[in-house]
Amino acid sequence: MTTKSIPIGARSRRFVLELPLERPDGFGGVIRSYAPGPQVWGAIEMLSGHERVRSDRPEQSLTHRITLRYREGVTGAMRLTSGLRRFAIRAASDPDGSKRDLVCLVEEVRA
Repeated sequence: MTTKSIPIGARSRRFVLELPLERPDGFGGVIRSYAPGPQVWGAIEMLSGHERVRSDRPEQSLTHRITLRYREGVTGAMRLTSGLRRFAIRAASDPDGSKRDLVCLVEEVRA
């Protein structure tokens, strides 16, 4: 399978990679918050959107593909932000193994 690389000039959106901070909640679990990490430039593409019912309330689910310059250590515990929009990283991979691009499949988090 061949993948088409997105040109650097098309990566015009600034994202902040947020790093998870976990602290104990006193009951055996953890409270997760996020701290801003490095700023990165990327391209965003919407993949799908659908509505589902959760706890008797309609909820929208939007998934996107965000392409960044390759960087080590990006995991599903992290998230990306762009302005007021937040994206939970569901998967991150190097599509062709060349360490040129990092493709993140994300779900937009609605508050």
